Amino acid sequence: MTRKFRADLIAGLKKASLGLLCAVLVGTGVPDRAAAQNLFAPVAYVNDNVVTGFELNQRIQLMTVLGATPTRQAALDALIEERLKKEMADRFGLSLTDEQVAAGIQEFAGRGGLKPEQFLSLMAREGVSAQTVRDFVATGLLWREIARGLFANKAQISDLEVDRAMQNNGPSGGLRVLLSELFLPARTPEERAKSEALAKQIAARPSISAFAAAASEYSVAPSREKAGRMDWVAIGDLPPALRNTVAGLKPGEITAPLSTQNAIGLFQLRSVAETTRPTPKADAITYAAYYIAGGRSEAALKRAAEVKASVDSCDDLYGIAKGEPEEVLQIDTLPAGDIPTDVAVELSKLDPGEVSTALTRANGETLVFLMMCGRTYENTGNVDREQIRNQLQSQRIGALADSYLAELKADATIVIP
Repeated sequence: MTRKFRADLIAGLKKASLGLLCAVLVGTGVPDRAAAQNLFAPVAYVNDNVVTGFELNQRIQLMTVLGATPTRQAALDALIEERLKKEMADRFGLSLTDEQVAAGIQEFAGRGGLKPEQFLSLMAREGVSAQTVRDFVATGLLWREIARGLFANKAQISDLEVDRAMQNNGPSGGLRVLLSELFLPARTPEERAKSEALAKQIAARPSISAFAAAASEYSVAPSREKAGRMDWVAIGDLPPALRNTVAGLKPGEITAPLSTQNAIGLFQLRSVAETTRPTPKADAITYAAYYIAGGRSEAALKRAAEVKASVDSCDDLYGIAKGEPEEVLQIDTLPAGDIPTDVAVELSKLDPGEVSTALTRANGETLVFLMMCGRTYENTGNVDREQIRNQLQSQRIGALADSYLAELKADATIVIP
């Protein structure tokens, strides 16, 4: 899912994309003959091929599991394009062995930190058939080979382009994003299940106004007072899990649910802006967490305000915590990927010396006074030039392949009953 694989399965798994059991039909009863006929009736004709209602339902379910918020039309368009891709593979005499498909599934599952069997079990539980997964993976692999064969020679990258990309810290540099956030409570298994169901309902209505209304009504984060709206943030300052997902979104799209210690987070991309300054990825972050008893009570919030007024830097917190138990204050320097997700999200909003009191611990009984101390960034001087060149070339091949596919679609005979 390049920018879209937010699906790099997340995404999370960052472009629900590449790789991705027993045909499980959604429902509990045995369908009657008429229902079965309707299920497998064509919903589109693509040249000499058909797309069935069953395949369409499966694709919608697959896209949903991968964190997208698919419409029927989006799923149908994807299947129509896959028919055209498969047609081209047949024209070139390309096919895959079972071992190649299995390797593709392993590659895709690995993007989400899963083993193939874990990924397939997840799909099975969500009603996605084994054949749906295999077809999806095989088509993606075949199209990748077709694209490279057709366009690799047209997608050569010059040394000047590599130099420019390195100055901007690689292909993803120079971006700021405007997000909205919504956090649902997940302190108990029952509460988490309820919030997961609600998250699906919210993701099914991806308009900016609908998300803002949901954030105002359901979010447990302080930002609910602003309908979940966050300020501009450099994409490199976002936590890795969120950064990869957001990079694959278009304005208005919503991330897959992001699980934190006691909540489930959803983020919507409202806008993207390019900057003249590079936005390198935060490599490590130093931050302080001062724990105040009382959760979000008036007394605890008053204490947090007093502390905020009396400190300018993280070091000042040592004086605030003097005489209190050692565990009341933590000042850590951690790799960006090792910081708890909810903490990392709040830190992404802060500059050094700024404070957040949005988080709690101990089931809401302890307020977290969170302070950003500083960030260190990846050193682009050590970036492998060939790795950058390969990334740029893959992007260029992808763009050429997309254009070619659009031409195939325009020339195809497509009939939707």
